[in-house]
Amino acid sequence: MKKLITEMSGVVEAPDAKVWDDLARSLLPDGHQEGRFTVEDFPGHTSTVEVAGRTIAFQGGWWYRGEWSVEPHPQGSLLVHRVFNVATWMRWGVPLANRFFVGFKESTRKGFAERLVQLGNRLGCSTRLA
Repeated sequence: MKKLITEMSGVVEAPDAKVWDDLARSLLPDGHQEGRFTVEDFPGHTSTVEVAGRTIAFQGGWWYRGEWSVEPHPQGSLLVHRVFNVATWMRWGVPLANRFFVGFKESTRKGFAERLVQLGNRLGCSTRLA
């Protein structure tokens, strides 16, 4: 069971296939992998990665799941990032346990906006938050 914590999206004025290719190259260790596998995010921490269709999901720790997806849009593509609470026990404790990083939603939005700009720069196209 997933509970949405935050969601953000942006328009990339490029075809969804190009945006997907760039996103996969930037997020996945070997670019285009399919299925489910494990990656080491940083020393001592691993996440399970699931790639299905045009969605890449990272799940790690006891509560975190982040999903990135690319969808067609009239002006090119829509890049969407969602963060979910997927805790199977003590789900209620996630907000309490995460008080130490007050501003999580804002920092996640800032990181998304930066990634959106970088993606547009790599592809040579305009981007904007949706």
